[in-house]
Amino acid sequence: MTDSPDSLPAAPEGGAGVVVVHVAGAVGKPGVVSLPQGSRVFQAISAAGGAAPNAELAALNLAEVLTDGTKLYVPAMGETPPPAASSQPGTGNASGTAGPAAAAGAKININTASLEELGTLPRVGPVTAQRILDWRKEHGAFTSVDELDAVDGIGPKLMESLKDLVTVQGG
Repeated sequence: MTDSPDSLPAAPEGGAGVVVVHVAGAVGKPGVVSLPQGSRVFQAISAAGGAAPNAELAALNLAEVLTDGTKLYVPAMGETPPPAASSQPGTGNASGTAGPAAAAGAKININTASLEELGTLPRVGPVTAQRILDWRKEHGAFTSVDELDAVDGIGPKLMESLKDLVTVQGG
C-alpha cells in the first residue's frame, strides 16, 4: 500500500457516526467533507480530491484519527503556512494545524479572538469556535483558561491540548 492519500478511495458519506472536517490547502477539491467516525487524515485528503502534486504530506500524520469539526490544512512543499492555518508537523493534533500565534509561541486571547482566530487552534473547528464565542457573549469574558471547560464540546482532552496555546490576559 502506498502512503499517497489520493490512491485510496474516499470514505462513504452520511449516516450515524459521522465526522465532518474542513480540508484546505494543497488538495484537489478543498472544502468540507463527511466521513465515517474513526476515519483518518489520509481519508479526508482523499475525499477532498486527493493531494495536489505539490502537497507536503510528510508534514502531516496521515494515520491520525480525525475529530469532528476540525480543519485539516495540507501545506504545499516549501510553503510558509498562511496566517489562518499554520502547519505544525508532529503535534499529534487531528486537524494537522495550529494557529499562527501558536506557531510563533504567542498565545491566542480567548477573550478577544475572532471566530477565524479560534478556528486556527488545533482540534477547534468552526462549531467549537462559535461555541466559545457564544459562551463569551452569554457569560462575559473568561477569567481563566480553565473556564473553557464550561464550553459545550470542550472536554478534558481538548482542554489539555489548548491550555498552553490560549490566554485570557491582555484583553
